[in-house]
Amino acid sequence: MKKQFKYFLVAMFSIFLGSQLTEAVLLVPYWQSLSEADFYSYYQSFGPTIGRFYTILTITAAVIPIGLTVYLARSKAPGFRLAVTSAVLAVLFVACFYIYFNGTNELFYQSALSPTELKSELITWSQWHWGRVGLECFSLLFLILALAKRN
Repeated sequence: MKKQFKYFLVAMFSIFLGSQLTEAVLLVPYWQSLSEADFYSYYQSFGPTIGRFYTILTITAAVIPIGLTVYLARSKAPGFRLAVTSAVLAVLFVACFYIYFNGTNELFYQSALSPTELKSELITWSQWHWGRVGLECFSLLFLILALAKRN
């Protein structure tokens, strides 16, 4: 595997992680500062675009360690176990979407929460998001270790 390709894989995953950190540090606090009406208006306007953006980045980021795991298994190269760890963490960060975010985001689209429920749910949403970011950080770490071991 060429060094430039390894850097490309790490860069692509890092772009995803950076976008997740941006969401956590900029978007979520902004959402929490909005009134119920303003939040629902914002979410109706920008939610679909945000969703498409993160779907593409999430799929791309998750495919990288999974693909590396398959590649290392076939080539019997060092770093396989590290790649498996990265891939499992990738599956977990994708699973978070289906376990929590999908249903909660749908509640946002439906404007289904009262002001008190919305404030509380945005706190929970933020906590889940930071947990997911933690999984993504460790997935990236194990991805880098697997690629470094490949040399």
